[in-house]
Amino acid sequence: MLRKVRVENGVVQGIQAADPRITAFKGVPFAAPPVGENRWRAPQPARDWDGVLKAFDFAPISMQPKIEIDEKNIYTREWSVDPDIPMDEDCLYLNVWTPAKSADEKLPVYVWYFGGGLQCGNTAEMEFDGERIARRGIVVVTVNYRLNVFGFLCHPEITAEAPEAPANFGHLDQQFGTRWVKRNIAAFGGDPDNITIGGQSAGGGSVLSQLTSPQNEGLFQKAIIQSGIIAPLYPGNRTPLVRRTLRDAEREGAEFFEFLGVKSLAEARELDAEYIRDKSLEYKDFWSMIWGTVIDERFCVGHAYELFLQNKRHMVPVMLGHTSSEFFSIPQADTMDEFRGMASEMFGENAEEFLSLCDAGSGDIEEVRNRASVSALEYGIRILGQANDETNAGTPLYYYNFDAEIPGWDDPGTFHSVDLWFFFETLAKCWRPFVGKHYDLARQMCNYWSNFIRSGDPNGKDSTGEDMPRWEPYTSQAPYGMLFADKAEFLKEQPSELMSFLVKEYFRKRQ
Repeated sequence: MLRKVRVENGVVQGIQAADPRITAFKGVPFAAPPVGENRWRAPQPARDWDGVLKAFDFAPISMQPKIEIDEKNIYTREWSVDPDIPMDEDCLYLNVWTPAKSADEKLPVYVWYFGGGLQCGNTAEMEFDGERIARRGIVVVTVNYRLNVFGFLCHPEITAEAPEAPANFGHLDQQFGTRWVKRNIAAFGGDPDNITIGGQSAGGGSVLSQLTSPQNEGLFQKAIIQSGIIAPLYPGNRTPLVRRTLRDAEREGAEFFEFLGVKSLAEARELDAEYIRDKSLEYKDFWSMIWGTVIDERFCVGHAYELFLQNKRHMVPVMLGHTSSEFFSIPQADTMDEFRGMASEMFGENAEEFLSLCDAGSGDIEEVRNRASVSALEYGIRILGQANDETNAGTPLYYYNFDAEIPGWDDPGTFHSVDLWFFFETLAKCWRPFVGKHYDLARQMCNYWSNFIRSGDPNGKDSTGEDMPRWEPYTSQAPYGMLFADKAEFLKEQPSELMSFLVKEYFRKRQ
């Protein structure tokens, strides 16, 4: 097994995973520490080291709010379980799981970006264990990156200092880590010309950002976006990860410097990292997401969703989907008159068709609002799927919906991120009383993901030797997807009448 390899900065030694056929290398530096003069600066090359770097443990997580265990919070019940996990501004490290026995195997590579609204999260979360995917002949890499005010603050002085990289430091970390992978992964038995990037939630949104950045030509060959594409529908719905202009972000950064009590970038770089983190939490609500992706005309040249629609992206196969219970768009109307007015404003002469689909004649506003609610993720994906087909983009999109029954005293439904346990096949780490059908589903999901990472096509055989249900690409004529519920099933059903109407209206209004 490959337990010791040489990368561009020195020799690194890994440790056997639970399966001794897999080697895990944890806490490998891919960039210089983003501290001091490197704070709010694009990632810089890592320093060389002498001797052997023992990569046995995860590095400290990025600066973010401290974890507070709260049984009422489903995410601290699920995986944010360690309130004492080490945290440091020096956080640009990655982790590798490899099944290779030698450096010449050219195995497919999966590079993973974690989620957390670009505000929190880390690669050490237990669901992100890459061992099970690695068992399927994949080299798995999880990349840490800067978050919140450390990863996404802008300021006029930062722009003046580095106009070529004035913003989006967290995304640049992801990019820099992926470039490190391309240069070094052969030492771990990986193929630098067969890289898939993937992520979930803000990690999925990050994949979308990387897909539409002109700086990434040839960097990866496939992409997986899980619960990371969202298209707002009704007025007043909150949209996560809104992209701002650089000028607006600079103004926000200048105001934050005033709040910190500093007059220059140099002074701000001298402040303690914990102080900056805590003041940022005082400054505005954590989930206001003021620190996020910026249209800087360098890394990010526009709204990534619109760029994807226009085929201004790297034309690679994409797998994308969502869970059945997350991010629903609901009309913000308190009375039937308001609801009808909203419908008229949005759909014009087609408002009556919309009102009929919602059974608006019943007169009960709450019931009508619920009937008009739709998955903003499904809506966004179906729009992309139709555009990809009708523009003859020539790249396949594979769509899925995760709708498994999730056990537990909290009766949680398919809440946002619960599918992480399944496609990483890490159910055994979870407290939930999963049973045989869940493990069967997780095995198949992990198979599909691994097949896609390997070839751009998710289809293949189960470990039982049987063919898994065939997963066809999404097209306008066959807008179908894989349903992961009690089992994997390719569902040849048209979207609901309401969803079909809404997608049709989206394209009508764009004409």
